[in-house]
Amino acid sequence: MLSIKDLHVALDGKEILKGLSLDVPAGEVHAVMGPNGAGKSTLSYVLTGREGYEPSAGDIEFEGEVINGLSPDERAAKGLFLSFQYPLELPGVPTLTFIRTAVNAQRKARGEEEISAPDFMKAAREAAKTLRMDSEMLKRSLNAGFSGGEKKRMEIFQALLLEPKFLILDETDSGLDIDALRVVAEGVESLRNENRGMLVITHYQRLLDHLSPDRVHVLAGGRIVDSGGPELARELEAAGYDKYLSEAA
Repeated sequence: MLSIKDLHVALDGKEILKGLSLDVPAGEVHAVMGPNGAGKSTLSYVLTGREGYEPSAGDIEFEGEVINGLSPDERAAKGLFLSFQYPLELPGVPTLTFIRTAVNAQRKARGEEEISAPDFMKAAREAAKTLRMDSEMLKRSLNAGFSGGEKKRMEIFQALLLEPKFLILDETDSGLDIDALRVVAEGVESLRNENRGMLVITHYQRLLDHLSPDRVHVLAGGRIVDSGGPELARELEAAGYDKYLSEAA
């Protein structure tokens, strides 16, 4: 579903990704782990088309189509979704109005009919129930005054309503206590199916305890330097990244 081939990305004249290659098939959850500064967030930004994060070499293929030149909204309409590490607050923008507008913009881009207000509200209530979100939270401005855990739940709430083909979760577990982590993980797990792929970017193994990834990859020095099953995450938790940092150096 997602195929990254020899990807190079430079920021301010410094190369961050240095020939990264990675394949994620439909139906699988892959985790990318690595130390600070390895390029994990850069990878999420370049995949979703953030301005200033254009590849200098290499290709990103989504469902067989090279998407390097597509804008963020075009990639979103094709089914890519990014859960932000630091979700923005939008004071004065009602949460449900914002999300319904996004849902209908994507539907329009795909040539589909807009979702009606009653159908959207029904889906919103179901998503809120899955994530154990208070209905009062949905009446507020998007993320305005939300705690870190509430913001991360809101990211997954948006995913449940947008129903993307492929999710990129950029350190969704950061700032979550144990209970919030479990609820967010359950929401992510509810999105898992044979037609949807996921790339989970994280420092720690604790989120992966709930998600059970199919593959775990180590990103160090701008490249994928090791891959394995879920046991690799536990090894990294125990031993750290020193081995990979020295090899990358």
